[in-house]
Amino acid sequence: MMLYIHIPFCDSKCHYCSFNSYVMSNQHKKNYMKSLLVQLKHETAKNNIKRYESIFIGGGTPSVVESNLYEDIFKYLSKFIDKDVEITIEANPTATKKWMKSIYKLGANRISFGVQSFDEKKLIFLGRNHNTNKAIDAIQDAYDVGFRKINCDIIYDTVLDNKILLENDINTIFDLPITHISAYSLTIDKNTNFYKQPKKQKTDIKLTKYIFDKLSKNGFIQYEISNFAKDISNISKHNLGYWQFKPYIAVGAGAVGCINNQRVYMQKDVVKYIQNPILYKDIEVLSAKSQTSFQVLF
Repeated sequence: MMLYIHIPFCDSKCHYCSFNSYVMSNQHKKNYMKSLLVQLKHETAKNNIKRYESIFIGGGTPSVVESNLYEDIFKYLSKFIDKDVEITIEANPTATKKWMKSIYKLGANRISFGVQSFDEKKLIFLGRNHNTNKAIDAIQDAYDVGFRKINCDIIYDTVLDNKILLENDINTIFDLPITHISAYSLTIDKNTNFYKQPKKQKTDIKLTKYIFDKLSKNGFIQYEISNFAKDISNISKHNLGYWQFKPYIAVGAGAVGCINNQRVYMQKDVVKYIQNPILYKDIEVLSAKSQTSFQVLF
C-alpha cells in the first residue's frame, strides 16, 4: 500500500495553482497536523496495513509547516516502513537549510522542489515567491544536508517560453545535483488567477519535443508522461505506482485515495477536516474501465 499525505498550506497562492491550498495561521497548522495523525492512525488500522511501500508528502507546500510538527507523523510511520522505503516531501525553494536538515533526520529521503523555472521574469509571471538564486541555493542545500534524490518541477507552455529560455532552464538543472525532473505543461483551471486574466498559455509542440529530446540526450529516462529520472534507480516508486494503478491511502484535507476499487474523497475545508478528520466527503465506486492501468512508458 502507498501513502499520500496532503499539507494544504502555502505562503501565497501561485497564479496557476488549482490545488486545495490555503494561507493560514500557525495555530491552524498545529491543529491540522494533530488531526492528520488521527486520520493516519484510523486509516492504517482500518485497512490492516502492515507496511507502506512508498510515502509522498505533498501540498500545498509542506515546507511551510515547521519540521517539529512532523515528528509524531514520522514516529508513527516508523512502525510501518522498511529502512529503504521511498519518502518524498515537497518543498518550496524558500525552505531553509535548517528545515531540510530536520526533515531529512526525521526520515524523508527524497525531496521535490517546485522551482518551475530559473528565469526571473517567468517566476514573477507564474506568481512564485522565490528567485533564481534562491532556487539554486535550495537545491544545493538539500544535497548538502544529505538528500541524494532531488526532484525539480518545471512548467512549460507559457506565453513567455521560447527555446533560449527553456534551454537555460534545462542546462541549469544539469549543473545541479538533480536526479529527477517533473516537466508539466501549463494548464489553466477555472479556480485560478490565470483563468481571470488574458491568455497565459501557449502550446508549442516543437518546444515540447525540444524539452523531451534534450532530457533524453542527457541520459534522463522518461517513465511516464511528465516524469524523467536520471537513471533507473531514481525513478520515483510512488509516481510509478500511480501509473501502475496501485492502491493508496490518502490523508489530509482534500486528499483523494484509491482503495478496494473505490476512490475516497476527504473534506476540503481545513477547519471542518480538523474537527472530524475521519469523515469522508464522498466515496466513488470505480468502474472496470476506470480501473484499467495506464501504460507505463519506457
